[in-house]
Amino acid sequence: MNKRFIEKIIEAAIFISGITAILIVVLIFVFLLKESFFFFVRENMFAVLLGKNWYPISDPPKFGFLPLMLGSLFVTAGAIMIAVPFGLAAAIYISEVAPIWLRDILKTGIELLAAIPSIVLGFIGIVVLAPIIKNVFHLGSGLTALAGSIMLAFMAMPTIVSIIEDAITSVPRSYKQGALALGATHWQTIHRVIIPAAFPGIIAAVMLGIGRVIGETMAVLMITGNAAIMPTSLLQPVRTLTATIAAEMGEVIRGSTHYYALFGIGLILFIITFMINLIADLVLHRRRI
Repeated sequence: MNKRFIEKIIEAAIFISGITAILIVVLIFVFLLKESFFFFVRENMFAVLLGKNWYPISDPPKFGFLPLMLGSLFVTAGAIMIAVPFGLAAAIYISEVAPIWLRDILKTGIELLAAIPSIVLGFIGIVVLAPIIKNVFHLGSGLTALAGSIMLAFMAMPTIVSIIEDAITSVPRSYKQGALALGATHWQTIHRVIIPAAFPGIIAAVMLGIGRVIGETMAVLMITGNAAIMPTSLLQPVRTLTATIAAEMGEVIRGSTHYYALFGIGLILFIITFMINLIADLVLHRRRI
């Protein structure tokens, strides 16, 4: 009886925790929607979303979100294109190739990288990475979208490697043993058996990596040039959605159109993150089917 009662309490606690998490997300969305509503009432929504100029303190002010969204897209896409291949390769090496004594050392070292504060990485990017990019590509400044992509890829790598490594390790050993028994080589087994079986975990790692990158603020504020212009390549300075909120929220006049515009940016960022997670969930569901 006591054991059953304890189980009921645990089930209720888990249920309450899940409902609370969902409620918090809904409340955040409602808050952003309420605060940004005043902005989208004053400004034309389509003109804002497709506007190419972000000059909130000019006369008249211009609130174009497009360069900010493209800045976030360039930095995020560049970071994922760097982090995912290297992260997948590192996870495969740690879980399937490295000897046991080296495996534990590498796992611990990669997980420790996640503990480095983003502002420290941003400072390293300014001092080390930006001058290298400036000299290699002969640019006026190394503070570009490429610098942000490289640094954010480094920041997302521990998350991606750890989750993919766990996904590969969780694949039943019988899959590998069966493939080897049928005559497949070690690398054929990894490519055709283990990676497809771990695909849901790999997708989850990529999605968490995208969330880690697109939500980063301080590092991109420091090393991407922070210029609200329409980017055409990774070798240009950009400004992201998160960096705009961080740079301007502290000085904006409360209740002004600019103030509510920043909440509009927050709402756009929330929707983008929600859509990324929704797409990931659909992909995983289709994969299971």
